[in-house]
Amino acid sequence: MRLTADVYETKPYGPGDGRPEGSRLHLLHQAGTVLPQSEIDRLFAPAATITTISPVSGPAAGGTTVTIKGTRLAGVTAVNFGATPGTTLTVVSDTELRVKTPAGAAGAVNVVVAADSGNTTKNAAFTYA
Repeated sequence: MRLTADVYETKPYGPGDGRPEGSRLHLLHQAGTVLPQSEIDRLFAPAATITTISPVSGPAAGGTTVTIKGTRLAGVTAVNFGATPGTTLTVVSDTELRVKTPAGAAGAVNVVVAADSGNTTKNAAFTYA
């Protein structure tokens, strides 16, 4: 998606704005109109985060069901172990998903969750035995 904006600015929310004080209001002026915050949030959604991966190791043959916990996981469309996509991805909630490991060579690999909002990597997070 390509988005051209005339002006992009931020300003702090104040008391009574219905948001935590000090958080930022994002204004995007496009072709003379101001996009509502909900539209800006959709266009510039923050990426998912990975807080824990369990288990952290499994056989090189693959097939280990891995639980990933974090934030904003509901939009995840793929999980890679190294360069290889996992299989049977199940999004349990916005904070948890499960995926089966593909086969891989012995050693540690990065785990990457992919979503429309971008990719998030946890380095050397899974080890093939």
